[in-house]
Amino acid sequence: MLRRDDKERKEGVGDEVIAFLGKGAEFKGMITYNGTIRIDGHVEGEIITEGTLVVGEGAVIHAEISAGTVINGGKITGNVTALEKLQLLPTAVVDGSIKTPVLIIEEGVRFNGNCQMSGAPTVVRKGMERSERVQGEEAVQEAR
Repeated sequence: MLRRDDKERKEGVGDEVIAFLGKGAEFKGMITYNGTIRIDGHVEGEIITEGTLVVGEGAVIHAEISAGTVINGGKITGNVTALEKLQLLPTAVVDGSIKTPVLIIEEGVRFNGNCQMSGAPTVVRKGMERSERVQGEEAVQEAR
């Protein structure tokens, strides 16, 4: 049996989770943040971040999502824009359009919508006074 830390590492979550919306919790409105959050409850509204959004297996989200990275194991209804990548785990359901340079879809995913994969991944350089976005070939080399 995997512990939560092992499972999150397996799912590609590298940053420390700064917020958690647990199973049974409901939220309506706009969520904006920096860093990584995990949602296992219900959200309705809008989610905006340059960080990582982890959607747990039991989560139900009815929202427009714009994030750096999205890792989805739950149900999302709405459009998803991921600046770096979108990973859909086997239990994921997405009803809406996807826009991302990198898309990972595992066997078992249900996806109903359109997908646009234009442009290269975008990397936000850390350790600078202001975040600086790097695109194209330089981003690909930096991400390695």
